[in-house]
Amino acid sequence: MGGPGDPPEGTPEGAPGGGEDEYRSVVFDESFVRAARLQEYSARERMGDHAPAVRRRPPLHRGLTRQALILVLLIAVAFGTAIYMGVRHPYPAPETLPVEPLRMTVIPLAPQSAVPGSTDPGTLYTHSPAAEFRVGAKGITFPATRRTAHFSDSQVVAALTTAKDYLVESALDPAVLTGGAVRSVRVLLDPQQLDQFDQSFSHPAADGRHAPTGWLVRFDPFRVQLADRSIRVQGTLQATEADSDTLEVTSDHTMVYALKPTGADAKAEASLFTVRRELTFRFDREDLRMNQAQLVASYVQAGPLACADDSADHLHPLLAGQTAKAGGPAGTDPYATGSATALCGTLSTSAQPKL
Repeated sequence: MGGPGDPPEGTPEGAPGGGEDEYRSVVFDESFVRAARLQEYSARERMGDHAPAVRRRPPLHRGLTRQALILVLLIAVAFGTAIYMGVRHPYPAPETLPVEPLRMTVIPLAPQSAVPGSTDPGTLYTHSPAAEFRVGAKGITFPATRRTAHFSDSQVVAALTTAKDYLVESALDPAVLTGGAVRSVRVLLDPQQLDQFDQSFSHPAADGRHAPTGWLVRFDPFRVQLADRSIRVQGTLQATEADSDTLEVTSDHTMVYALKPTGADAKAEASLFTVRRELTFRFDREDLRMNQAQLVASYVQAGPLACADDSADHLHPLLAGQTAKAGGPAGTDPYATGSATALCGTLSTSAQPKL
């Protein structure tokens, strides 16, 4: 005889015995019911105007699961570690050696007679030692570059290129020559020399450290102007290895300018002004990477100038027809090799145009 929960005919064949329900493994506890998206209306609610038998419950707003929270924390820790290691890496920064300040010497060369002049600057060039000089940057040529023991060909070329850029910006740019902005020169210097450079222009002094004319060529714009922008240039560049971490480039160039008085008309006579610059540049590996240079020595001979003229801030050339008292016992030729040793020299007659 079957139990109270069994069918009258007994338990069907193949069905689980012992009165076990086949859905006994499904437990409809309170949390399951509360989580259901659909909820049946009660009998009282169904007696009202509700047409459907069930209603949809709003979804439960659950916070982040524990696993998601742990994942977010791990990502935040990894990100913070990456930033920390980027700011404070375990490798020590390379030691930055102090840059040597620029030592400069500017020697005026006084003419022995009246300065030759002509209304045609081309005629002056033709009859001067600069007749075969090239025009502008074309006169600044590279040597046959060779790698050194510790620097590659490309690094040597980079040093020569930066030195040439400095020569062009500091001695061939018309804006710089006529007393204009000097930023194009400043950006080519190693940052450790910028204070000395800036002080040279804010408080110029003929002390061998702070003369603007030691950094660049510039004329007093209230006295002279360029009569011809085709400046004649000739000279050499040479690169050597100072030590395993430093390249040194030496430049020796003569630049010849045609000048005339400021505001003069086209018929005014022009004259030639010659500047010979011997510069020494140094480059560490950071300078090579940043296309900057350390200018450590500047030796300048310039004329025709009056020996008594202060050439610290601007160069004040003697123009066509002007004369000055000779400043030395013998003539100094800026076109010749060798260096003048006097504080003021005499401009050799061979350096002047033969008209």
